[in-house]
Amino acid sequence: MSQLLQVLLSGLATGSIYALVAIGFTLVWQAAQTVNFAQGEFVMLPAFFVLVAMGYFGLPFLPALLVGLVLSVLVLGVLFKKLIAEPILPHGGITLIIATMALGIFLKESVKEFYSAEAQPFPSMFPNDPIDIFGAVVSLQDLFNLAISLGVVVLLTLFLNRTRTGRCMQATAQNPAVAEILGVDVKRMILYTFLINAALAALASFLITPVYLAKFSNGETLGLIAFIAAIVGGFNQIRGALVGGLLIGVLDNLTATYVTAQYRAALPLVLLIVIIMLRPQGLMGTSEGRSV
Repeated sequence: MSQLLQVLLSGLATGSIYALVAIGFTLVWQAAQTVNFAQGEFVMLPAFFVLVAMGYFGLPFLPALLVGLVLSVLVLGVLFKKLIAEPILPHGGITLIIATMALGIFLKESVKEFYSAEAQPFPSMFPNDPIDIFGAVVSLQDLFNLAISLGVVVLLTLFLNRTRTGRCMQATAQNPAVAEILGVDVKRMILYTFLINAALAALASFLITPVYLAKFSNGETLGLIAFIAAIVGGFNQIRGALVGGLLIGVLDNLTATYVTAQYRAALPLVLLIVIIMLRPQGLMGTSEGRSV
């Protein structure tokens, strides 16, 4: 029983980070009706911002984290929206999807070329000391990761549902034309969405990189799992992205512990196929009609 609890808590901790990345997929989809296939690289890059701030400019870890967060919001939020999404989006969603694929390759190869192709250690914000919970030995780092990730999701949900800006962002996501008629600054709301996505990606990077190390290839795995989590939970629902991320994290740990770790990488794909066959809109998603 204690081992099961340990596996569940560890899986929830990892799954909550997947959920942060998956929510980014959902936010960009709601804002621009497109999929950002560079989302995994958006999670990979902030860790290298921090490493550069520490290694080349001699900043302590906490100020380097702040620099990494600010740079992430500027580069992955403002510049991504202004230089890539905004000019390309009028030409169609498929064009932007291809552009994000190219951006992901560019970011990955740039880090590999200009920083290092080797995995780099990344400091943790929290101690990794073990703690006993009803006989289960869980690291403090996992508990903090779980608490922070869930706390951020709750705060984001409250912001979207309880504030005027959040409701304007939701109105823009549902129908930009009607929102603009009602006086909503649609362009500003879309910019806010991209900024929030960049901040979530940076937070996910700071939480998960101490476990997986800083590698230029991290984005491939994280992006794929988070994309599947968003689809499994429901691509048009933030709560769906949360459910999908937690579910994949827990199932991954259960499979590795009680079945085999050999095929754990295939689990998200199997889950994706099952969900698409049984409930195409996702566990928490809603069907969206489209005229043809």
